[in-house]
Amino acid sequence: MSSYLLLKMLHILSAIVVMGTGAGIAFFMFMANRSSNIVAIAVTARHVVLADWLFTAPAVVMQLVTGILLMQTLGYSFTSMWFLTVIVLFVFIGVCWLPVVAIQYRLKALAECSLATGGGVLDPKFIKMMRLWTALGVPAFLAILGILWLMVFKPLPLI
Repeated sequence: MSSYLLLKMLHILSAIVVMGTGAGIAFFMFMANRSSNIVAIAVTARHVVLADWLFTAPAVVMQLVTGILLMQTLGYSFTSMWFLTVIVLFVFIGVCWLPVVAIQYRLKALAECSLATGGGVLDPKFIKMMRLWTALGVPAFLAILGILWLMVFKPLPLI
């Protein structure tokens, strides 16, 4: 197997992990929140934090590394409109995702605190944080879709 095909395979696999984990995290967190079941919310928030560190973070690093190596291997220009668009979207996603990670820790803490106090009611801050989590997650996810579209169709000049 050529190094190009290995890089391409790793790049595709990491894109799948980013998309799949992102969609899964969003779905399960959203559904747990809708349930109003504090136990479900606390357990889901705990698993969301873990999933981001086990799957999303390594996949994002893999995307960056394999993407740069593929650019070099294929002789694409790092000053091309295609690359500049991809890197702007990549940075935008990171600017959204880093606060989302911090928010997930806060959501987890708020849910666990509500669970520990036994009051059966989530802190109103949880709802505000969930709204912010969603407000940052939706555009980041759309930007991921944009990068995937650019990867597949390459509609902009590469040189």
